[in-house]
Amino acid sequence: MLKKASILIILVLAAILNTPAQTATDTVLILPFENTSDNAEFNWVGESFARSLSELLRVPSLNVISNAQRKIVQQKLNIPLTTLPSLATSLKLAREVNATILVTGTYNIIPGTADTAATINTTVKTIRVNEGRFVSEELPDGRRITRDINLNDALGNLQSMQGQIAYQILYQRDKSLPYSQNQLIDAASKVPARAFEAYTKGLLSTALETRENYFKNAMRLYADATPNGTYSDAALELGHLYMGQRKFSDAVDYFDQVINAEQQCRDKAKGENRAPQCNDDILAEASFYVGLVHLQQFDFERAMAVLRPLAEDMKLTSVYNALGAIEVQASRAEKKNPAKAAGLLADGVDLLKRATDSTPDDGNVRFNYAVALYLSGDQVNAAAQFRAAIVANPSDGEAYYILAKTLDALKDPTAPTIDDQARRYLTANNRYANLEKEWQKSQSINDIPLRVVQPSRKDFVAVILSRRQGTPVQPQLNETDTLLAKARTLIKNGQDDEAMATLRRVLVSEPMSAESYLLLGKIHLRRGDLEQAISSFKTSVFWDNRLVEAHVSLGKIYVEKGDCMQAKTYAASAAEIDPDNQDVIALQRLSERCSK
Repeated sequence: MLKKASILIILVLAAILNTPAQTATDTVLILPFENTSDNAEFNWVGESFARSLSELLRVPSLNVISNAQRKIVQQKLNIPLTTLPSLATSLKLAREVNATILVTGTYNIIPGTADTAATINTTVKTIRVNEGRFVSEELPDGRRITRDINLNDALGNLQSMQGQIAYQILYQRDKSLPYSQNQLIDAASKVPARAFEAYTKGLLSTALETRENYFKNAMRLYADATPNGTYSDAALELGHLYMGQRKFSDAVDYFDQVINAEQQCRDKAKGENRAPQCNDDILAEASFYVGLVHLQQFDFERAMAVLRPLAEDMKLTSVYNALGAIEVQASRAEKKNPAKAAGLLADGVDLLKRATDSTPDDGNVRFNYAVALYLSGDQVNAAAQFRAAIVANPSDGEAYYILAKTLDALKDPTAPTIDDQARRYLTANNRYANLEKEWQKSQSINDIPLRVVQPSRKDFVAVILSRRQGTPVQPQLNETDTLLAKARTLIKNGQDDEAMATLRRVLVSEPMSAESYLLLGKIHLRRGDLEQAISSFKTSVFWDNRLVEAHVSLGKIYVEKGDCMQAKTYAASAAEIDPDNQDVIALQRLSERCSK
């Protein structure tokens, strides 16, 4: 099955590459779909839509924001990963990544019975972000219509459904697609369905033991369906899980499985004289972290073996620094072969110089480069780098200590002053005294290790993504935020007419702006126009149901109108959002007294 899917994927890609590129290129963001049923055990399906569609929509005329990148930006904007954002927040997220098309969806699961299989009903909407409208398509008679994608199938055919959705999204944009719907369905089914389900459930699980069991089960199911195959995505997750628990042997085992699987993919493509369709990002991630594990275990040879190819391929500062530090540490540890030690040290100096050039303000990278220069005998440049490291971290006692020794060797009269600083910052655990003991014994600084800070997985993946795409992920300068801030100030100052004019400017470019309607509601309420205020507040809630202020305002209006049932409804909805909010608590009291 996997072989068949791989062949079809190659055919699809070949057809795409031989098709003239469209003049317009869109950037697409796919959000997890919303589970509208009462069956929380099927929440994993929503995440699987986001992951699969992000991969299936990668064609020349579309830039796709990967599922991993979407999560990174979501965290940066403090948008929880555990809850689905409102439409307005989704559009904000889309603008943050410069997306021009947003794909959202809902699904309803009808559980199976003894006689029937579980079924899924899905509705997909595609939105033009800049225009704030749903994507439309042209009919043969020239008319344009907006059409949701609605599908109904057995839950067991989920991947087939995802292939159909991907095809229809592409077909809405371009009626002359160079491949069929069946080809995309086959491409969507490259991972056995049950293995894919277990993997996705593992991603959504927070309990470590549960995650571990799901990922192991995913790997077993994958291997059952594809003998000798490795489910690299699940193996990578297990590697990180064990690394976080400091079970380094298990972590290395799963990271190595990822590396071997992706390397076999490359070798096979080379043997068949075709372009490899392998996951370079997952290979880079596994290689980097397995290299750090080997470093922690002082296995320098294996660490260098996996990080050297990665340094050449990715050219990332964090990889240069890690590999450079390992080369220097390996040089220190090499006692039998002076020539080999000198070569390792020279390589380390070169790599650390590249890392320093890339991040001149990183004190740890500067420190490592300074140590490498010191060990290579370049005292003058070492002193300059130690000074720069101290500027970045003024309380770096180890940098002061080696700088003092360097200046002493250079007969610099400031050496005693620098040494006094080292004594000041190395008092904990008699650190200075212990270093001096080693120095007096061997004139060495072997007790001072180089610094390789393990980056969080999120940060490392963000760097990989930005490097692969050629440009860093940067927030878009958003005129809407500026105009909204201006409108808030105008309202605070009582300049309602100017505020309304500003909000109309916002709504021209962003008709789904929930906050704009919230602010308009405040103006209408202040002017005593309750019906207009109600309309604006309700529109605000429609676009962002989490705006507690809009719920509170509606509740207060209905209390004033004597509509106690509506007042209690909005008090309850506000309490669901923020039960500790003082305005919400006050509204609850008002609504309770309303009918008395």
